[in-house]
Amino acid sequence: ALSSPCRMACTRTCSRILGLSLGSAALCAAGANLALLFPNWDVTYLRRGLIGRHAMLGSGLWGGGLMVFAAATLISSMGWRAGCFSKSGPCRNMLAALLSSGLALLGALVCFLTSGVALKDGPFCMFDVSSLNQTQAWTYGYPFKDLPNRNYLYDRSLWSSVCLEPSEAVVWHVSFFSTLLCISLLQLLLGVIHFINSLLGLLCSLCEKQ
Repeated sequence: ALSSPCRMACTRTCSRILGLSLGSAALCAAGANLALLFPNWDVTYLRRGLIGRHAMLGSGLWGGGLMVFAAATLISSMGWRAGCFSKSGPCRNMLAALLSSGLALLGALVCFLTSGVALKDGPFCMFDVSSLNQTQAWTYGYPFKDLPNRNYLYDRSLWSSVCLEPSEAVVWHVSFFSTLLCISLLQLLLGVIHFINSLLGLLCSLCEKQ
């Protein structure tokens, strides 16, 4: 069986890896959300206020980005600080673990839910709202949100025929919100792993003291 110091080193190494992974994921989430603010890398839509509410909410920036990055920094510091589990005390260790895990899980969960709703509602774009025998009328909105009996995610023929502007609006929306969804799911998994790892480290410190 592994000695207690060896197990302690394993938990610290795991914290370093988790911190680095969460930090990298947070930067990717922030980058994906930033891209959603500039469809086709065009700043015009942001200046004119023609960005969807899901992207403007910025859950990938402050949730999956800033909150998770702050948690990653704390997790990494726990891993690099020598003897962090054995010298700081069980209560302080548990508090740090709960704080870092809570930050990561909350930020990732907000980003995950927002991305899921965004994919369900579809992109914010200009589309034709005119009906038969009426003049053409274009407006900005969510053309796929209340589309009866058709799901745009599975019907690729709608991607280029409904949204008139920005060009490739559906591809841009689906690509980056799907990326955010996957990143936030990974962050949730890493947050749970970190909490379990922290519990193991706490048990090791208690056994070492005994």
